[in-house]
Amino acid sequence: MKKENLISFVIPCYRSEKTVSNVIKEIIDTVSKQDKYDYEIVAVNDCSPDNVISVLKDLASTNKKIKVIDCSINKGKHAAVLAGYRYVSGSLVCNVDDDGQCPVDHVFELVEQVENGYDMAMAQYKVKKEGLIKRFGSAVNNKMSVWLLDKPKDFKFSNFIVRKRFVCDAMTQYNQPFPYLEGISLSVTRNIAMVPMEERNRAAGRSGYTFKKSLGIWMNGFTAFSVKPLRLASLMGIFIAFIGLLYGLYVIIRKIVDPSVFAGYSSIMAAILFIGGVIMVLLGILGEYVGRIYVGQSSPGQSIIRETYNIENENKE
Repeated sequence: MKKENLISFVIPCYRSEKTVSNVIKEIIDTVSKQDKYDYEIVAVNDCSPDNVISVLKDLASTNKKIKVIDCSINKGKHAAVLAGYRYVSGSLVCNVDDDGQCPVDHVFELVEQVENGYDMAMAQYKVKKEGLIKRFGSAVNNKMSVWLLDKPKDFKFSNFIVRKRFVCDAMTQYNQPFPYLEGISLSVTRNIAMVPMEERNRAAGRSGYTFKKSLGIWMNGFTAFSVKPLRLASLMGIFIAFIGLLYGLYVIIRKIVDPSVFAGYSSIMAAILFIGGVIMVLLGILGEYVGRIYVGQSSPGQSIIRETYNIENENKE
């Protein structure tokens, strides 16, 4: 059930027992300074190995507007966000990180853009305060999104976003096991506002994004929302076949012109190895698509929820 003038703040939580309390407090303080909107907070524990679930349960026990979703297995940040979307009640939904880097005190700058007609509004950071691995992953992800998803080049997704409720409802219809929020968002709307802001430093700890996680997110986007890689593979195959045809004609003509020419073993082996390598790459791309289809058919779902707190059954969409 959608409630007007209510902002639902969705916070995916992982290794944030030292920071999430301050994030939630800042949200409450910021919303309390105005009287147009009320708030609810949906915190999703993505099977964090620290004590964050106890912190969230303590907060929820003293404030019924704080809702907690406890996932029994870690499926990644994107799956956790979608899990939170399925339990929101507000007409507007705001994504907030659990590490204190999002400038929550500027949330109504995003809300204003949505009120002015945009379906989404997100913070655009001039300088991303993140580690080398995550920064590299973000750069690769951005280039990939421009190519695969036809994302406008000036769009740079951040984790501080306000979406209209219909956008979130549409996004939750995606039930495959490898969600990619940027691709899902762009498949729902491109009526998006970018609001310049300054990202904060992490309040404590360090980013949980390893190279493996960044690669996983990149692969989700690479295979989930575009068949361009398969088309590129087909074009590559046609190109190599054409080169092979030309080389074959060259060898035949050369042999006719000079019968004494001996077909070189090295050149033949080089051609075989090159073509074999390309075939293996193309099979790998095709296999990734097929494998994800298989996993999607056999997966129990994006997220498995162990328990919820302060959430009534009728609130679930």
